[in-house]
Amino acid sequence: MPLFVVQVKTGAEELFLKRARQAADREDISFLWPRRSLRIRRRGRWRQVVASLYPGYIFIEAEKIDAELYRVLRRITGFSHFLKDNHNIEPLSLKDQKVLKHFMSFGEVIEKSKVTFDENDRIRIISGPLKGLEGLIVRINRRKGRIKIKLNMYENTFLADLGFEVVETVKK
Repeated sequence: MPLFVVQVKTGAEELFLKRARQAADREDISFLWPRRSLRIRRRGRWRQVVASLYPGYIFIEAEKIDAELYRVLRRITGFSHFLKDNHNIEPLSLKDQKVLKHFMSFGEVIEKSKVTFDENDRIRIISGPLKGLEGLIVRINRRKGRIKIKLNMYENTFLADLGFEVVETVKK
């Protein structure tokens, strides 16, 4: 089933999602909000934080966005617009849907991937949500335990951080 994208007020995704599920209570649609679990250091303390993978976006799995569904969602507080725009509502490309569904196969909250580094400091993903997506990796921050990946949505590219855990490192 195709995935459509709604842009909502950043930080208000949870509230929008709750209201959207109540207002559009139909069997033929489902709402997705992919999030990631990260370790963040604030004021000298490490904390586990759950943040949106695509800040400001909610995904709708439906055959099509009909006039009734559009009308219901448009009235919910925090709604901005559909992508590409409200007059040209298009589903995500198959390539972008594949990446999103890959992440969602690990649950709505993406946990850390398990990795190793070889003798040349090249990363190898052993398991987790990054397995098979090595080509999307842009930067690795070993101290923070984060991998920056490149995500696409409607010809736009942006970066997102995901956590990793080093299982073993091969000695030189």
